[in-house]
Amino acid sequence: MESADGQRGRDTGQRRSPLDVIMNQIRRKRTAADRKLSVRFLSRPSERGGIPEDRETTEEREERESSGAGEPAESERDAGWGRVSVFLQRLGKRADSRSLGLAHCDLTATDLLELASLLHCLPQLEEMDFSWNDLIGGSLRALTSHLQPVGGVRTLRLCSCRLNADDLTALGEALACVPLLEILDLSWNGGVGGGALQGLLGKLHPPLRELHLVSCQLTAADAAALGGIVVSLPRLCVLDVSCNSLLTGEPEPEPEPVGSGGFGQLASSLCHAASLATLRLQACGLTPASLHALGGSLRYLPSVRELDLSCNRSLSGGLSQLTFHLAHLTHLESLDLHLCCLTHTDLEALSQVLPSLPELTQLDVSSNQEAGGVVHMLVSALPLTQMRRLPLNSCSLTDESFTALALAVPYLSSVDVSWCKVVGGRLALLLDALQPSVILELRLSSCQLTTDDLHHLAAVCKLGCLSSLRLLDLSYNGGVGESGWAALFAAGGLGSLEDLDLSLRPSTSASGAAWLPSLLCALPRLPALARLATQRWTFSCQAREQLSHSLRKRGVLWEYDPPTSAVTSSSNLTNQDGPEESRPEE
Repeated sequence: MESADGQRGRDTGQRRSPLDVIMNQIRRKRTAADRKLSVRFLSRPSERGGIPEDRETTEEREERESSGAGEPAESERDAGWGRVSVFLQRLGKRADSRSLGLAHCDLTATDLLELASLLHCLPQLEEMDFSWNDLIGGSLRALTSHLQPVGGVRTLRLCSCRLNADDLTALGEALACVPLLEILDLSWNGGVGGGALQGLLGKLHPPLRELHLVSCQLTAADAAALGGIVVSLPRLCVLDVSCNSLLTGEPEPEPEPVGSGGFGQLASSLCHAASLATLRLQACGLTPASLHALGGSLRYLPSVRELDLSCNRSLSGGLSQLTFHLAHLTHLESLDLHLCCLTHTDLEALSQVLPSLPELTQLDVSSNQEAGGVVHMLVSALPLTQMRRLPLNSCSLTDESFTALALAVPYLSSVDVSWCKVVGGRLALLLDALQPSVILELRLSSCQLTTDDLHHLAAVCKLGCLSSLRLLDLSYNGGVGESGWAALFAAGGLGSLEDLDLSLRPSTSASGAAWLPSLLCALPRLPALARLATQRWTFSCQAREQLSHSLRKRGVLWEYDPPTSAVTSSSNLTNQDGPEESRPEE
């Protein structure tokens, strides 16, 4: 026998007003229409997640069950996913329940508002990328105030969005909604500097593993604030503050005391980041005093594997302030010191610490003129069997140093001696030391190569010694005769080659008619080729069309100079070659 309450409940359900019945029918029709819309965009709708747009009443559930209708949760999830798909399709993107990639989409503040209303349909979202949308600067709050439904986000990228202090404040307030965030990239936002970084102080959570603040116009005060942030992130693995030239503050009459001031506070805070594996300080205006402050924390960073101090010209003469402490980085794999105006004394200090770095695989001292005279010293101190990269481009190599380099070449996967004139006429010494299964990149730009050098290169290719090579840069070597180029293309043995650059200097030009037939015959033996650069080489109209057709058919990017214009172009209307002054001169 049924209770009185149960009887009353059933009677209430039976005595619904006509308006309720009509509204239920409208809801069912809308749901069915939305389901049809979502079918256009979904291949597996059962796997998509979402939050229902409307809450179902008891009467509606009884009506659905009595009429045999499907589950509304599924239909409403499909409807919500359909709206997401329509929004992304309008931006030329595909819908993905776990990744929202909207970089380079010209997003506006209105788009952010619409997207915010759709986030509840993406409960499984883990990655969000809004980079390179400079129209959303100043409007980030429209998005961050709706992050609650996507609490599982682990990656957030907002590069080059013209963020300002208000945006950083809004982001800081919303970080509590994404407690699992592991990667935050705010690079290329000048508004992050100048004190705006304070908006994140105390707001980032320990799960954060990567923090990228490249070219954010950070000041010494921001460096101090960043130090406070780093202290609260014990799991931080990657810290990149490159291209912030004011990070160390304005030059002062007297050196800043170690451990005080902006960069000093940041450097001292690093001792709390015991998990730090990558530290990038490229072009940060570092001085010998900065290195001294940084060195004090290195003993507490046993996990560091990559250290980038490149493009800090003021380090000249002060590297010894750091080299003593480098010995604590026993797991260091990559050390970048290119373009630091290193002196002979700096390089001697570096060579003394290299034996203490047994896991080092990459050492970059390129674009330091003095490095050319101490290659033999570096090679003798390096763990050669571990080394994979030792670029020495623009290092004024001498005969002695070039010979010493040949000792390291058998272990290197990338060899770069560009802009070293000593290579011309002596390339055989380098090529004979290469290992077929190891070498992947060979850069010989502006080396004054001769025709004999190219003939020797062709012979090495024919023997299969460069069968694994992926990149070959022979640009700016106008002294090579026609027979040299023809021999190279006829040799074969470059089946893995993806990138080939034969360009001449912008101030010169020459006809490629003599070797073009050899290149056309070689193309079928270059199945991996993705880019060919022949800028400043001239061809007849028929030959150019023939080459263009062959390359276009295979989807190869061809960079060349059109015959009627001095403006550099390419077969797909792109230009990736810089001006002459962008290439370093010795």
